[in-house]
Amino acid sequence: MTNLAGRTIGFIGLGLMGRPMARNLMQAGAKLVITNRSQGVIEELSKEGMTPAASPRAAAEAADIVICMLSDTPALEQVLMGQDGVFAAANLQGKLVVDMGTSKLLVTRMLAAKAQELGADYVDAPVSGGTLGAEAGNLTIMAGGSDAAFDRALPVLQVLGGKITHVGPTGAGQVAKAANQVIVGLNIGAVAEALSLAQAAGVDPGKVREALGGGFADSRILEVHGQRMVEGKFTPGARCPIQRKDMDQAMELADHLGIELPATALSRDLYDRVIAAGDGGLDHAGLIRAIRPDWPVNER
Repeated sequence: MTNLAGRTIGFIGLGLMGRPMARNLMQAGAKLVITNRSQGVIEELSKEGMTPAASPRAAAEAADIVICMLSDTPALEQVLMGQDGVFAAANLQGKLVVDMGTSKLLVTRMLAAKAQELGADYVDAPVSGGTLGAEAGNLTIMAGGSDAAFDRALPVLQVLGGKITHVGPTGAGQVAKAANQVIVGLNIGAVAEALSLAQAAGVDPGKVREALGGGFADSRILEVHGQRMVEGKFTPGARCPIQRKDMDQAMELADHLGIELPATALSRDLYDRVIAAGDGGLDHAGLIRAIRPDWPVNER
């Protein structure tokens, strides 16, 4: 593992993904200065040796690198641009800001330009792999930014990810993540429809999933999310509203670019149906309940 001894990292956003990511960075030797909207996780991680900060600004002032792992673009804007945000830090000159959430492209470019005005580098580095990947430190990371900024971020990213790709300039990581979420969302829908078809025909969905493994229909989605569907275990690695938000962002980008994503629109609407039915707290594999509302949920 990369040794981050001597580095101080401000980590903002300690949810399902952020918490194990912060732990991996501390295990690699970094000092973690943390802040989060809800305080329970701050108390938990403080007992493990991380240092609480009163605000994003305070976290940035104490750190060399600031990592944001937030739920959506408005949260990112508030954390960076708010009155007590990262960009209000008195000593931002020369620091590195890394957004590892899934954020809108045009906002990403605006935030990166603002960081540059203030003398800081900015990298957008969204991830794929869910909580399992975050815990194992083998996330897939798609990075956008200048060569120099990416090189600065790379030692930290190597602790968090198993596959790291510098996709291109600022915003390129977010474009890659939008493409990723389109593929993930549509594949979850395909697996949900296939297993629903099997179940409705009186055939064991688990056996169908097993039969499809290794063929052209095989995928990581069939392996992991298909198993969740078969077992009815939807403890969230990524919740349905997050998947819905990401697909909506892809739709917004497509509209901006003047192209159509018809299947993505349908999948987004299916997530709306799941959320409206009260299943928004489920893992995004819970999409199967939009097709078969009586599909069993064995844990929540």
